[in-house]
Amino acid sequence: MINRILIRIKVVQILYSYFLKEDKNMGLTEKELFFSLDKAYELYHMLLLLMVELTDAQCARIEVARAKHLATQAEKNPNPKFIHNRFIAQLKANKELEVYVNEHKISWANEPDFIRVMLDRILASDLYKNYMADENDSYEADRELWRKLFKNVIIESDDLCDVLESMSLYWNDDLEIISTFVLKSIKRFEETHSEKQPLLPMFKDEEDAEFARMLFRKSILNADNNKLLIDQHTQNWEIERVAFMDVVIMLVALAEMQTFPSIPIRVTLNEYIEIAKSYSTVKSGHFINGILDSIATQLKKEGVLTKE
Repeated sequence: MINRILIRIKVVQILYSYFLKEDKNMGLTEKELFFSLDKAYELYHMLLLLMVELTDAQCARIEVARAKHLATQAEKNPNPKFIHNRFIAQLKANKELEVYVNEHKISWANEPDFIRVMLDRILASDLYKNYMADENDSYEADRELWRKLFKNVIIESDDLCDVLESMSLYWNDDLEIISTFVLKSIKRFEETHSEKQPLLPMFKDEEDAEFARMLFRKSILNADNNKLLIDQHTQNWEIERVAFMDVVIMLVALAEMQTFPSIPIRVTLNEYIEIAKSYSTVKSGHFINGILDSIATQLKKEGVLTKE
């Protein structure tokens, strides 16, 4: 689930802090890197659990309304379609989610105000109203409702960003990427899999975990040599005058170029240009592209890089 795009971002972020520290500890920082990746996987499960929590909250509302002394007929006999959603029932029973929740003790129990506001937003949405009015009663319709609610209501909410930031600083920049994996998981659910529906693993394979480890280590071990290369190719710019985040991004990009022969140079360039656009200055993408392209050309002439 944790792809190389997220790994690159995490390595850049953690090395930005590492290079600023006077007391540098490579081992502890590597542990922090993998802790931050663990937290991204935790967010994946938190977002899956959120859909269950919202449904449970609506169940509780219905029971409270039904128990009122002067309950209306609508309150006594509500439409149960939403709370009996088969996709949510399957998700709630999912063995992998259950094990993760129990082992990591994750919960939305401390965020009742957020759950209330988000549920109100869902109940007021046209997606909910159309679903409740639709006579199409199928598992596929149940699953599609939550795919659309998650995509168009839940992750579009500023309240979600705020509450996640208050729960963990590690989640500040993870929501956009992790939400795509939640949507992918929803689409993969099949009724026949019942509670044994597989969720996404933390890493697709051991190769991705090793990519994170080696990218981090080589970025540090090759930093001095790569700083010299950056200095040579910044021409009239002294490296001290270049935005520090730009320097860190280039150090990680150069480490990737030199360490992973199977990754084309242009793929590496494009990935770090995109990171620069999001995490550095307005002009950083263009600047970094020019410097890295120039360095790559030099390294290919010297025989240091032999890939395209």
